[in-house]
Amino acid sequence: MSRPLSDQEKRKQISVRGLAGVENVTELKKNFNRHLHFTLVKDRNVATPRDYYFALAHTVRDHLVGRWIRTQQHYYEKDPKVLLGTPGVGMEEADDWLRYGNPWEKARPEFTLPVHFYGHVEHTSQGAKWVDTQVVLAMPYDTPVPGYRNNIVNTMRLWSAKAPNDFNLKDFNVGGYIQAVLDRNLAENISRVLYPNDNFFEGKELRLKQEYFVVAATLQDIIRRFKSSKFGCRDPVRTNFDAFPDKVAIQLNDTHPSLAIPELMRILVDLERMDWDKAWDVTVRTCAYTNHTVLPEALERWPVHLLETLLPRHLQIIYEINQRFLNRVAATFPGDVDRLRRMSLVEEGAVKRINMAHLCIAGSHAVNGVARIHSEILKKTIFKDFYELEPHKFQNKTNGITPRRWLVLCNPGLAEVIAERIGEDFISDLDQLRKLLSFVDDEAFIRDVAKVKQENKLKFAAYLEREYKVHINPNSLFDIQVKRIHEYKRQLLNCLHVITLYNRIKREPNKFFVPRTVMIGGKAAPGYHMAKMIIRLITAIGDVVNHDPTVGDRLRVIFLENYRVSLAEKVIPAADLSEQISTAGTEASGTGNMKFMLNGALTIGTMDGANVEMAEEAGEENFFIFGMRVEDVDKLDQRGYNAQEYYDRIPELRQVIEQLSSGFFSPKQPDLFKDIVNMLMHHDRFKVFADYEDYIKCQEKVSALYKNPREWTRMVIRNIATSGKFSSDRTIAQYAREIWGVEPSRQRLPAPDEAI
Repeated sequence: MSRPLSDQEKRKQISVRGLAGVENVTELKKNFNRHLHFTLVKDRNVATPRDYYFALAHTVRDHLVGRWIRTQQHYYEKDPKVLLGTPGVGMEEADDWLRYGNPWEKARPEFTLPVHFYGHVEHTSQGAKWVDTQVVLAMPYDTPVPGYRNNIVNTMRLWSAKAPNDFNLKDFNVGGYIQAVLDRNLAENISRVLYPNDNFFEGKELRLKQEYFVVAATLQDIIRRFKSSKFGCRDPVRTNFDAFPDKVAIQLNDTHPSLAIPELMRILVDLERMDWDKAWDVTVRTCAYTNHTVLPEALERWPVHLLETLLPRHLQIIYEINQRFLNRVAATFPGDVDRLRRMSLVEEGAVKRINMAHLCIAGSHAVNGVARIHSEILKKTIFKDFYELEPHKFQNKTNGITPRRWLVLCNPGLAEVIAERIGEDFISDLDQLRKLLSFVDDEAFIRDVAKVKQENKLKFAAYLEREYKVHINPNSLFDIQVKRIHEYKRQLLNCLHVITLYNRIKREPNKFFVPRTVMIGGKAAPGYHMAKMIIRLITAIGDVVNHDPTVGDRLRVIFLENYRVSLAEKVIPAADLSEQISTAGTEASGTGNMKFMLNGALTIGTMDGANVEMAEEAGEENFFIFGMRVEDVDKLDQRGYNAQEYYDRIPELRQVIEQLSSGFFSPKQPDLFKDIVNMLMHHDRFKVFADYEDYIKCQEKVSALYKNPREWTRMVIRNIATSGKFSSDRTIAQYAREIWGVEPSRQRLPAPDEAI
């Protein structure tokens, strides 16, 4: 017999049940069994965990459908401005996760659209015509995106590439059956796999096809919706595009959808017969651009020869945009030829390229970075010329995270402890967490926060033992760095600290050391050799440290494989220390840093990205800040960074590098890490050694505070209480008001069973 639930467990159940909006448990069970039986054609004797998940997903989706339809009706009737925001339509490419189907999505074959590639341009008396193209069909799949307790369900629309039915039919008739099937597969490859490279541009034709495919399908869809006036109506009603920017906002999330600018111009000029200046005005007022990186290797610069072959009309339009743009620059800065070269959308050289960031800035009415320091760096460095031409375009929108997933769902224990003190309104108004500042000295609250953290750590320790067969000390400091593996994020600096700590324990085995479990997780892009070597190093350090009896449970090193959202939801609530240690000036914002702060981890970090604003909110005394600031990095660049200087001067650093060089961590392959050592010593763009000394000292402060649990938890409470700024609700409201020109609404629609 199961034991009765405690009051606290009942409360937690009620809050989670309320989140899902499921009012009737009996009805839920009935629908669950119906889907298991009729949708999946299984019974409980043969059903797998995936079958149960699918049955539950279908049941929840049923629950959303009435709200979903009513939301769309509301949008058509009220005719609000639409974006990729609120009310929103999102776009994304499909990936291999569709192998078993996706219970949340609904195919919409009736809205399939043609997307054109290749061909050539004919200039006629009626204007330019793009002819003899190859057509690929874009079939939409809609996923419901429910709002929080407001009965609103928005739509995320994804596109799948399909070959037309008559695709190369002539080949069938002359016996080229196999080739026709292969060509058909080639067409459908467009949406089959997503390029995983991040912060690195690889100019592949398939990637360009993907970018245009999503843009072209989405723009056709947007224009169809704009022209229609009633829900479900497909007949065009609006034909005048003057009001288009008042009804539509297109946010270019980095340069990947930048072809939206020439595509919208092509539609307006070639198909809607609008004159250029008017079409350009509509385009600029509709589009806005968010930049996500300052790393030069990440910026998209497409070779002209690729565009010429794949999208010949778009290249012509880009050339025309560039000519008119440079005419404006020349008029504003007469005689400044070098400025014209720097600002051109077309980069001359051995391979002529189109700079997509420049296209985005020229074709948008607003340009923003994603943290205050990042937005300032854009204005002072890579986009300085553009800022001097049009300063009014440049804004900042600091990133945010949703507290529904990153607190209430992943850390219900902490959410409950907070709700007991300040009520539940913080879930949709995160600034209310500031009320917790009055509980910093409340012994019961300090105890409750510490207890929740310990419970989360025990739970995660059990998970690690189960999944990784690693035993860890749940009383140790959980020191966590989870993010993409990249040199600028400096997982290597973390590794140097771990080895230093290991060496200190070995040198003084009888001394007391604050026990640590260092966990590093993240994925490397398939072609990024150095990132893969960094993962190899982390695992090699773990192999030595975790099997050294002298160390015991004072230090453990774990690489968290397959880091993903579901793993983040487990590890973030269990973290004591959050590592945010990028070289100052390289991280645009970061959002993991915010998730850790909200979940009661303290941050060790550089003054980079959103760390700057987090430290400002919490107070620098409640942050473990170390290392060079942006100005220091600039000065070091001017002077010239010399890794050898640090190597010669700091004995502990020298010992670590000698261990890496000698094969101490790779006895079977002594030169395994020579590429890492060579990079650190001779061409480290991210200056790991320059911050090593300060980082080690800062880590000593972390250990010292951890020895005082009460003071540690008081600092944790101050961090949680000041994390309200980093809610995505605030971010989206700022985009809405300051870029899209719409007022965010807290309106609640009636539920399907309520009268309107």
